[in-house]
Amino acid sequence: MRLALRLIVLALGLPTLLVRGGEAAVARFSRVDVAPTWTSIYVGTVSLTMPAFSRTPAGDFESTYVARVFPYFFYNEQGRISIRLSDETLRKLERGEAIEFSGRAVSQEGAERQVEGRATPSAATGGKIKVRVRLSSKVELIFNTTYRFPGN
Repeated sequence: MRLALRLIVLALGLPTLLVRGGEAAVARFSRVDVAPTWTSIYVGTVSLTMPAFSRTPAGDFESTYVARVFPYFFYNEQGRISIRLSDETLRKLERGEAIEFSGRAVSQEGAERQVEGRATPSAATGGKIKVRVRLSSKVELIFNTTYRFPGN
Protein backbone atom coordinates (compact mmCIF):
# COMPACT_ATOMS: atom_id res chain seq x y z
CA MET A 1 0.00 0.00 0.00
CA ARG A 2 2.79 2.43 0.95
CA LEU A 3 4.62 1.80 -2.36
CA ALA A 4 1.42 2.40 -4.36
CA LEU A 5 0.79 5.68 -2.53
CA ARG A 6 4.37 6.79 -3.15
CA LEU A 7 4.04 6.02 -6.88
CA ILE A 8 0.80 8.01 -7.11
CA VAL A 9 2.40 10.97 -5.32
CA LEU A 10 5.41 10.84 -7.65
CA ALA A 11 3.20 10.57 -10.75
CA LEU A 12 1.19 13.64 -9.71
CA GLY A 13 4.33 15.64 -8.89
CA LEU A 14 3.29 16.23 -5.27
CA PRO A 15 5.90 16.71 -2.51
CA THR A 16 7.18 13.26 -1.63
CA LEU A 17 7.78 11.84 1.81
CA LEU A 18 10.59 9.37 2.41
CA VAL A 19 10.13 6.96 5.30
CA ARG A 20 13.36 5.89 7.03
CA GLY A 21 13.09 4.02 10.30
CA GLY A 22 9.57 5.35 10.87
CA GLU A 23 10.63 9.01 10.55
CA ALA A 24 9.27 11.04 7.67
CA ALA A 25 11.60 13.49 5.96
CA VAL A 26 10.42 15.91 3.30
CA ALA A 27 12.51 14.81 0.31
CA ARG A 28 12.40 18.05 -1.65
CA PHE A 29 14.08 19.87 1.25
CA SER A 30 17.35 17.93 1.02
CA ARG A 31 19.26 20.99 -0.23
CA VAL A 32 18.86 24.76 0.10
CA ASP A 33 20.70 27.65 -1.54
CA VAL A 34 21.23 30.87 0.41
CA ALA A 35 22.18 33.96 -1.61
CA PRO A 36 25.42 35.76 -0.70
CA THR A 37 24.79 38.68 1.64
CA TRP A 38 26.47 41.52 3.49
CA THR A 39 25.93 43.83 6.44
CA SER A 40 27.37 47.14 7.56
CA ILE A 41 29.69 47.51 10.52
CA TYR A 42 31.37 50.61 11.92
CA VAL A 43 33.39 52.00 8.98
CA GLY A 44 33.14 48.82 6.94
CA THR A 45 31.16 45.82 5.74
CA VAL A 46 31.02 42.07 6.32
CA SER A 47 30.14 39.84 3.37
CA LEU A 48 28.96 36.28 3.95
CA THR A 49 28.91 33.54 1.32
CA MET A 50 27.87 29.91 1.73
CA PRO A 51 27.64 27.11 -0.83
CA ALA A 52 24.43 25.07 -0.86
CA PHE A 53 23.33 23.59 2.48
CA SER A 54 22.75 19.81 2.48
CA ARG A 55 20.46 18.03 4.93
CA THR A 56 22.04 15.31 7.03
CA PRO A 57 20.17 12.17 8.22
CA ALA A 58 20.05 13.78 11.70
CA GLY A 59 17.98 16.66 10.29
CA ASP A 60 20.66 19.36 10.25
CA PHE A 61 21.44 21.54 7.26
CA GLU A 62 25.21 21.88 6.94
CA SER A 63 27.52 23.98 4.81
CA THR A 64 30.73 25.95 4.92
CA TYR A 65 30.96 29.73 5.06
CA VAL A 66 33.38 32.53 4.24
CA ALA A 67 33.11 35.89 5.99
CA ARG A 68 35.11 38.79 4.57
CA VAL A 69 35.49 41.99 6.58
CA PHE A 70 36.31 45.17 4.66
CA PRO A 71 38.59 46.99 5.28
CA TYR A 72 39.61 44.88 8.30
CA PHE A 73 40.82 41.85 6.30
CA PHE A 74 42.59 40.43 9.38
CA TYR A 75 39.09 39.60 10.77
CA ASN A 76 38.22 37.43 7.74
CA GLU A 77 37.21 33.88 8.65
CA GLN A 78 35.85 30.67 7.25
CA GLY A 79 34.36 27.57 8.82
CA ARG A 80 31.35 25.25 9.03
CA ILE A 81 27.75 26.13 9.81
CA SER A 82 24.91 23.86 10.94
CA ILE A 83 21.19 24.69 11.25
CA ARG A 84 18.64 22.31 12.83
CA LEU A 85 15.19 22.12 11.20
CA SER A 86 12.72 19.37 12.06
CA ASP A 87 10.45 17.77 9.47
CA GLU A 88 7.46 19.60 11.02
CA THR A 89 9.28 22.94 10.71
CA LEU A 90 9.96 22.21 7.04
CA ARG A 91 6.28 21.40 6.51
CA LYS A 92 5.34 24.77 8.04
CA LEU A 93 7.70 26.44 5.60
CA GLU A 94 6.12 24.51 2.73
CA ARG A 95 2.64 25.68 3.85
CA GLY A 96 3.84 29.28 3.65
CA GLU A 97 4.31 29.87 7.38
CA ALA A 98 7.31 31.79 8.70
CA ILE A 99 9.67 29.75 10.88
CA GLU A 100 12.36 30.41 13.47
CA PHE A 101 15.60 28.42 13.46
CA SER A 102 18.85 28.16 15.35
CA GLY A 103 22.23 26.58 14.90
CA ARG A 104 25.91 27.22 15.26
CA ALA A 105 28.96 28.06 13.25
CA VAL A 106 32.53 27.06 14.05
CA SER A 107 35.45 28.87 12.47
CA GLN A 108 38.56 27.02 11.32
CA GLU A 109 40.28 28.43 14.41
CA GLY A 110 37.62 26.84 16.64
CA ALA A 111 35.62 29.97 17.57
CA GLU A 112 31.94 29.09 18.05
CA ARG A 113 29.16 31.41 16.90
CA GLN A 114 25.48 31.14 17.83
CA VAL A 115 23.23 31.44 14.77
CA GLU A 116 19.52 32.31 14.90
CA GLY A 117 17.12 33.38 12.24
CA ARG A 118 13.72 33.62 10.67
CA ALA A 119 12.68 32.36 7.23
CA THR A 120 9.61 33.88 5.59
CA PRO A 121 8.40 32.09 2.44
CA SER A 122 7.32 34.11 -0.57
CA ALA A 123 6.69 30.96 -2.64
CA ALA A 124 6.82 27.20 -2.09
CA THR A 125 10.40 27.16 -3.35
CA GLY A 126 11.94 30.09 -1.48
CA GLY A 127 11.66 33.38 0.30
CA LYS A 128 13.41 35.84 2.60
CA ILE A 129 15.71 34.97 5.45
CA LYS A 130 17.12 37.01 8.34
CA VAL A 131 20.16 35.55 10.09
CA ARG A 132 21.67 36.77 13.37
CA VAL A 133 25.23 35.68 14.12
CA ARG A 134 26.43 36.29 17.69
CA LEU A 135 30.15 36.95 17.78
CA SER A 136 30.12 37.68 21.53
CA SER A 137 27.64 38.68 24.23
CA LYS A 138 27.83 42.28 22.95
CA VAL A 139 28.40 41.87 19.20
CA GLU A 140 25.79 40.55 16.77
CA LEU A 141 25.76 40.70 12.97
CA ILE A 142 22.42 40.70 11.15
CA PHE A 143 22.21 39.50 7.54
CA ASN A 144 19.13 39.78 5.30
CA THR A 145 19.07 37.61 2.19
CA THR A 146 17.00 35.02 0.31
CA TYR A 147 16.82 31.23 0.21
CA ARG A 148 15.71 28.79 -2.48
CA PHE A 149 15.13 25.05 -2.63
CA PRO A 150 16.59 24.07 -6.04
CA GLY A 151 14.94 21.65 -8.41
CA ASN A 152 11.39 22.70 -7.48
